Amino acid sequence: MTDETPDQDPIIIAITGATGAVLGVETLRALKQLGRPAHLVVTESGLRTLTYETGFNLDDVRALAAQTYSNKDVGAAIASGSFRAAGMIVAPCSIKTLSGIAGSFSHNLVIRAADVCLKERRPVVLMVRETPLHKGHLGLMSRAHDIGCTIAPPMPAFYTNPHSIKDMVHHNVGRVLDLFGIEHNLVERWTGEDI
Repeated sequence: MTDETPDQDPIIIAITGATGAVLGVETLRALKQLGRPAHLVVTESGLRTLTYETGFNLDDVRALAAQTYSNKDVGAAIASGSFRAAGMIVAPCSIKTLSGIAGSFSHNLVIRAADVCLKERRPVVLMVRETPLHKGHLGLMSRAHDIGCTIAPPMPAFYTNPHSIKDMVHHNVGRVLDLFGIEHNLVERWTGEDI
């Protein structure tokens, strides 16, 4: 049992096997610092990438979440539309996961949770990580968009003059949190050009 209130419904965070596991970690960290509950699912490939790229293990990221589920647990709370959630962020989103979401092929908890959020008209943000993209990838993104997903590939913003990878990651995480109306200070806001 968790202690969320209706105005603080948790955001579901999924970390999948694409490169960029730090995006999911920093999203969890930001939500925790902001006092916003996150419910976490890490795919099997996501765990492998997480360990390889960040040195974190599952217990490290579990500590950043209010609740964690096994990707195999398709009977988990977040697999039901009656569970109150503010929406879902897949960070990073692999092409495999994108394909499953776009096709409503709910064979694991990440895809089922996304499908549930979509049918309940809750936001689903996919931080798709692949480059270059072929027509099949673009078609999947278009299909996911058509069924209600927001496609938000992590792309650096150079107008902020980032000094580190962390700066670029925080900017991308901040832009995704903006989509949920969550106040934060991760993004250096553009205020216009001085002429």
